[in-house]
Amino acid sequence: MREFYPLLVVGAILGVLSVVFVAAYAMIKNKKEALGFDRAMKDGELIRRLLRYAKPYVGSFVFVGVCMIFSVAYDIISPLLIGYIEGMVKGEFALSRLFVTVGVYAGILLVSLASTYFQAIVLQKTGQKILSKLREDLFTHIESLSHAQLNSMPVGKLVTRVTNDTNAISMLFTNILVNLIKNCFVIVGVLVAMLCVNYELTLMVLCFVPFVVLFTVIFRKFSRRAYRKVKDGTTDINTFLSENLSGIKITQIFNREDKKMSEFSEKNARLASAKQRQIFVFGVFRPVVYMLYISSVLCLLFLGGKGYIDDVSFLGQTLTSETIVTFYMYISKFFNPIQSLAEQFNWLQSAFASAEKIFTVMDLKPNVVDEEGAIELGEVKGDIEFRDVWFSYVEDEWVLKGVSFKVRANDTVAFVGATGSGKTTILSLICRNYDIQKGQILIDGIDIKKIKIASLRRHFGQMLQDVFLFSGTIRSNIVLREDIPDDQVRRACEYVNASSFIDRLEGGLDAEVRERGNNFSAGQRQLLSFARTVVHKPSVMILDEATANIDTESEILIQDSLEKMMNVGTMLIVAHRLSTIRNADNIIVLSHGEIVEEGTHAELLEKKGQYGKLYELQSRRERLENSRA
Repeated sequence: MREFYPLLVVGAILGVLSVVFVAAYAMIKNKKEALGFDRAMKDGELIRRLLRYAKPYVGSFVFVGVCMIFSVAYDIISPLLIGYIEGMVKGEFALSRLFVTVGVYAGILLVSLASTYFQAIVLQKTGQKILSKLREDLFTHIESLSHAQLNSMPVGKLVTRVTNDTNAISMLFTNILVNLIKNCFVIVGVLVAMLCVNYELTLMVLCFVPFVVLFTVIFRKFSRRAYRKVKDGTTDINTFLSENLSGIKITQIFNREDKKMSEFSEKNARLASAKQRQIFVFGVFRPVVYMLYISSVLCLLFLGGKGYIDDVSFLGQTLTSETIVTFYMYISKFFNPIQSLAEQFNWLQSAFASAEKIFTVMDLKPNVVDEEGAIELGEVKGDIEFRDVWFSYVEDEWVLKGVSFKVRANDTVAFVGATGSGKTTILSLICRNYDIQKGQILIDGIDIKKIKIASLRRHFGQMLQDVFLFSGTIRSNIVLREDIPDDQVRRACEYVNASSFIDRLEGGLDAEVRERGNNFSAGQRQLLSFARTVVHKPSVMILDEATANIDTESEILIQDSLEKMMNVGTMLIVAHRLSTIRNADNIIVLSHGEIVEEGTHAELLEKKGQYGKLYELQSRRERLENSRA
């Protein structure tokens, strides 16, 4: 009995480790809510949805499978050849047989290397195609979300989904998935080969398999949780950077660099801590699997050496030196895939964590969508009507309360009121950036919900106070990548007086526009937005504080050009400067989401109501400013 003490020691160590890991696993399961360990999607569902993207490339994966067979064949056959050489050297040695055996071994090795090369090339190309399709679908889906949904999600989080998370999934198709299948084939193939060579030693190796399965299941929970924390930390960092780099000028103006640095350091420390926990999980799992491999080798050498030296047979099988050599290599090829699975398992958890976050975004249903049977809107006259419209951004906090008015085609209508009275909201609802809760909005007598969203917005031209310019050129920002002749672009620039500064720039329309147009003044950016709107010849023009950043001289030129614009119909204006809307056909005064006055400039002044008070206040302020000047 004493001679089997080494085996008992190995068994005792594995038993203790199993108890420790099972106890830790139980603690994690009991506390998973407190630890933030939530599972919104199961692995099976994630794999099923990811495989949809792989379906068009079945042929490529079949080719990879064929290459994999040759690669797996080398892992199974090579130990037999080495064992054969061992037996040949020990017995009747013949140099010619050795050369033939070595030649066969080299041939199998070359075929395996070639198969691995072509497998990697095909996988990388296929994986990048799948990744591109996934990114396109995700970006397209984000574009379909409503303004309310986009406002509720930080930009940095969406950027992380489209970039970092899709990169993690790329590994799934280019490496992880195929290697997992290959490793499973290797394990099964090696196991069958070992059974054929010597089932006594195979049974000894199989004694370690339950421990491998147990440890893998336990560490799967730890690994998934660790990767989720890393992903959350990465998203927080990206969100923080996206917001604070955009607003870094404000940070510098108010000397808040130290405060922001402290916040960044805190988030960075949380991410570092999450990564350390992830490394710790992997640092425990990999050595444990390696320990199982070493333990099996020691048991092989112990049983094999004892059986060979004592000439002991077990279950009718005799152990030979070539059997021991063959099994030594098989054990290595049996546990190497398992050790690789440990590394692949980390990438797999990363891919699943990323896939879950991506599909969470893709599962968001846009809350402003085309209704069934929605129509394409042809020519638009520009008649607009609000019928008892109620709207709120937050439930039961009404921004508009029973608003009703009519805008006749080709009329210019202005909306006036204090901040928060609902002026900008009305303009957003007309374009169906949001859906109303009650009432109706009609364009040319058609409910806008019965019109396709893209068709509806095509007839609107919006000029906002906060102008957004894309990186590129002046031309690309005006035409927005559509095929519009340069003469039309130049004519639009002349209409809004933008050509006065464009012509002075090197390159003219091809002058560079940096990120957000930060190489242009606020007034120049606004003029470019005017040109962008005019060149698309909208049927309804919307100006939301569009002249707020323009000096008085430019404002006069713009007003003049807007009156002369060709093919411009209905015009809706929101302006705090009441002097800019004197010539409006109708002025609607709003207060707390309700219409309190309506009429022309002269009519409203005659009423001496809220509009009259606002106008008198602004006139007094302008006179005071002029006297100071």
